[in-house]
Amino acid sequence: MTTQDFQGSAGSDAGTTYPVAPGYRVNVRQGAGTNTALVRQLPVGARVQIRCQMRGQWVVGPYGTSNLWDNIGPGEYVSDTYVHTGSSGMVAPSCVN
Repeated sequence: MTTQDFQGSAGSDAGTTYPVAPGYRVNVRQGAGTNTALVRQLPVGARVQIRCQMRGQWVVGPYGTSNLWDNIGPGEYVSDTYVHTGSSGMVAPSCVN
């Protein structure tokens, strides 16, 4: 795994990665909200594989306003407003709690 690729195991299309917003170091959170613990930070230019998605805290980001959060690994979530998926809706299955 390179510093550019942060891939999970399962997703709607295994192997598909999406770029994070150019120029941003995106925070990876433990849950679907900014009030959850910070796990790590993605480097500028990172790409992520979305394992599943869930609704959580509303966030305003470079790709709009949304309460959709992308699971990119076990216990790792990023706001969908920082990931260029080409869609304002879900592009992966719902996360099962």
